[in-house]
Amino acid sequence: MRFSTRAIHEGPAIDAATGAVSPPIYLSTTFRQFAPNVNQGYVYSRSGNPTRANLETTLGRLESGRGALAFSSGLGALTTLLASLRTGSRIAAVDDLYGGTWRLFEHFRRQFGIRVDYYDLSDPARLGPALEEGADLLYIETPTNPLLHLVDLRASARAARDAHAKLVVDNTFATPALQRPLEFGADIVLHSATKYLGGHSDVVGGALVLRTPKDLERFTWLQNAVGAVPSPFDCFLVLRGLRTLGARMRAHGESARAVSEVLDGHPKVRRVHYPGLASHPQHKLAKRQMDGYGGIVSVDVRGGQRGALRFVKGLKLFTLAESLGAVESLVDHPASMTHASVPKVERERHGVTDGLLRMSCGIEDPSDLADDIRRALRGI
Repeated sequence: MRFSTRAIHEGPAIDAATGAVSPPIYLSTTFRQFAPNVNQGYVYSRSGNPTRANLETTLGRLESGRGALAFSSGLGALTTLLASLRTGSRIAAVDDLYGGTWRLFEHFRRQFGIRVDYYDLSDPARLGPALEEGADLLYIETPTNPLLHLVDLRASARAARDAHAKLVVDNTFATPALQRPLEFGADIVLHSATKYLGGHSDVVGGALVLRTPKDLERFTWLQNAVGAVPSPFDCFLVLRGLRTLGARMRAHGESARAVSEVLDGHPKVRRVHYPGLASHPQHKLAKRQMDGYGGIVSVDVRGGQRGALRFVKGLKLFTLAESLGAVESLVDHPASMTHASVPKVERERHGVTDGLLRMSCGIEDPSDLADDIRRALRGI
C-alpha cells in the first residue's frame, strides 16, 4: 500500500467494543489490577495508556520502525534521548540545527559533560572526519532547520555503523510521508509532532521511533522514568493529524513550489533555500531519498532585518509566528525568534542572517500564496 492508504488503514483499528471508527480517548490515569502486577496491560498512564499506544503503534508502522514512543514535545523526546548517554559521551551533530536543539545540546555539554561537535555534513566526504574520534551519536536533521541543507542518509548510516555510533535523524520537516530514515539504515528517528504530524497548530508533542527491539526496550524504560509523556487527548489529536498527513504533505509541497518559484531569481532576494528547486545544490539528493520536497521555503531578502520585516509586514496570508507545518501559512524570522538563543556570530557563520525568513507554506490555494509573496516583495 502507498503511504496515504497506510496512514488510514494501518492506524488504529475500529473499536472492537462499539464499532467506533474513531477510537475512544482513554482519559483514565490508573487501571484496575486483579492482583499486584496482574492487569490487562495497563497500570498507570505515565507508563502506558491505550490512546498513546494507538499513536505509538501507528507512527512506528508509518516510519518502518520496530516501535515508537510518544512524548509531551519534541524537546521532551530529545531530553529522553540525551538521558541515555553517559558523562563523557560524544555527539557529532550537523551544524544547521533548530535553535532549541542547539540550546539543549549546549546545556547537556555544560552541565553533564557531554561533548558536542558541529559539522557541515551536506558533503558526505565530511562524515569521516566528523566521526574519526569516535562518537556515541551521529545526530542530523535533513532537511535542516532553517537552511534546508540535506544530509545523505545512506552515507550517514554507513559512516555511523563503521564508527559504532547510532544515527539519529530529526525527520520533522520531511515526515514519513516524504522520507523514512530507518529504511536507509538510521537507528532512531525523532519528531516534533507539534508540526506536520499534528498539522493544525492545536497540539504539542514529540516522538522517537526505534529500529531495533533492544533500543525500543531501553527507551521505553527511559520514557517511563523521565516521564515527559503526552496526555491522551494530545495523542488523539496527533492520531487525527496522521490520517491526513499524506494529502496534506502533497498540498504543502504544491504551495512551497509556487512560493519558491516566485522568490527564485527575484531582484529583492539574495537567496532561496528549497530542495525542490533545480538550483538547490542538493536537488539530486532530494530526488533520491525523498518522495517530495516538503512545505518549507527559506528566503534571504535584501536589506537585512529591516528588509525582512518590511516583507513580513506586507504579507496577508502568512502569519508571523513560531512553529511550522500547519494548514495555515506561517513565517518566522529565525535570528530573532526560533534561533535567538544561538549567538549571532555562530548563526551568521552557518548562514542564518538577519535577512533570513523561514516560510511554512500551508494548504491554501498555491496561486493565492504566490500572489501574497509578490505583493510583499513590492513593499521591500
